[in-house]
Amino acid sequence: MKNIKKIVVSIVLLTAISISFSYKSDFFEIAKQIEIYTTLFKELNLYYIDEINPAEVMDRAIKNTLKDLDPYTRFYDEQGVENARIAAEGEYGGIGASISFNNGNLIIKEIYKDYPAHLAGLIVGDEIVKIDNISLKNLEEEYVRSLMKGLPSSTLNIELRRQNELKKFTLIRETVELNPVPFYGMVDDEVGYIAFIKFSRKASQEVKNAILDLKAQGMKKLIIDVRHNPGGLLGEAVNIVNFFIPKNKVIVTTRAKLDKWSNTYKTKNQPIDADIPLTIIVDNRSASASEILAGALQDYDRAVIIGQRSFGKGLVQRSRKLSYGTQLKLTISKYYTPSGRCIQELDYTNRDLETGEIPKFSDGKVNEFKTSNGRVVFDGGGVTPDLLVKKQKKTQATKKLLNSDVIFDYVTQFYFKNQTIESPEKYTLPLKEYNNFKKYAKAHTDDFKLDTELAMDKSLETSIKEELKLERNYAQILELIKVEKLALLDINKKQILTELENKIINRYYFKEGEYQHKMNFDEEIKKAVEILKNDNQYSEILN
Repeated sequence: MKNIKKIVVSIVLLTAISISFSYKSDFFEIAKQIEIYTTLFKELNLYYIDEINPAEVMDRAIKNTLKDLDPYTRFYDEQGVENARIAAEGEYGGIGASISFNNGNLIIKEIYKDYPAHLAGLIVGDEIVKIDNISLKNLEEEYVRSLMKGLPSSTLNIELRRQNELKKFTLIRETVELNPVPFYGMVDDEVGYIAFIKFSRKASQEVKNAILDLKAQGMKKLIIDVRHNPGGLLGEAVNIVNFFIPKNKVIVTTRAKLDKWSNTYKTKNQPIDADIPLTIIVDNRSASASEILAGALQDYDRAVIIGQRSFGKGLVQRSRKLSYGTQLKLTISKYYTPSGRCIQELDYTNRDLETGEIPKFSDGKVNEFKTSNGRVVFDGGGVTPDLLVKKQKKTQATKKLLNSDVIFDYVTQFYFKNQTIESPEKYTLPLKEYNNFKKYAKAHTDDFKLDTELAMDKSLETSIKEELKLERNYAQILELIKVEKLALLDINKKQILTELENKIINRYYFKEGEYQHKMNFDEEIKKAVEILKNDNQYSEILN
């Protein structure tokens, strides 16, 4: 009861926001709905036969309020606010490791070079079983993650399991700041390459440093790789475009319901290099600020865009402070590239509330726009590259595999069997290793079940309840499904080998090594170099 007033105030605030979406100016209706909800909540708390947890009720109310909007509109409690700030700024206090909590197991998924976890000798695949003598067995994920956090310079004692052997470590937490540019280098004597993974607080400064260093090494042409870059701070995207575009050019405009939240963002400085031949590599996970970068440079015919169509996130969010240190991050506007196109793919406004299906703008009529040189570009559905590099379509079996831990677990075994591998710029995975992996996958098919298998499992449970004796037939059918599932992996053998290769290199040489390897072997990077080396083709694409 003592927290009930606090909880009710939070719910009322969020309910008011939710109701305002439907009743934009009917203040009486808003007040009426708020009063109905608060009186209902009080009655439940006072008279319902069992004890009610106010926080859980609030959590369900919030989720129900926001669920039919877009996935970027979110409520953050006090801890969530801090986590969101850390994610935006690209730094946090900890040991320098990415962890995953699955089925009660806390597994180290990635180690960041030269941070406490790396320097203390932790490795990817280690399972943390105790933190400061607290056993993690049967603990909730949120609590376990809180145990890992602490002030910089504080001590963390952990016990972990590695290859069935228990080991103890003492680490000193420190501020971990992830570099948005994990790697850059010269592909050859004139083409530079920058891998860029996040538009965090220091993104533009790190990209600028990389450009200047590469120019000092003799760079005359540049590749910027924003594949799998989910975006981040809009201002950082504007700054980076400004490196290649003259002062006072429109980079992006935002249009909101409220005029005061609509803005036009222009370049403010003289460019670093307004003439250097430039390519931007994108894929279907390049989103938001990555698309502002690619879209603006495409509209000004300043770079050749290479790869696959980008994700298609043309929505802008802003955080609004609520009571008791909580926040609501909500979508307030859409952004538009210099030519006037919005690249938003999913039409959340017209979501089918019964099926949950969300229509795509790209499935309807898309609008035509023109770049500075008069090239035709379209809105809806992300940024379409000037040069499409087609990827083989993944089978459902491959998708399930890549979303599981099967490759991760296999690479862990590989790491302990192989003390060293060749340097990243030379390493290639032997073809025989795919066959070894297939044997491993066959022994772990239950770790990446198809929807068909899950449906069969559920059907078998039902048949047992209905006293049908079909177990033998089910077992035969499931075995046939597994055989075919493994055969379907062969269709995407090349993609699976690439994934294995990247994960293996990361174990020995970190994220930096992955990109060092890609610079020499990656298909899109090779295509970018080819375009930059062919002055006529480069000019022809842009003109």
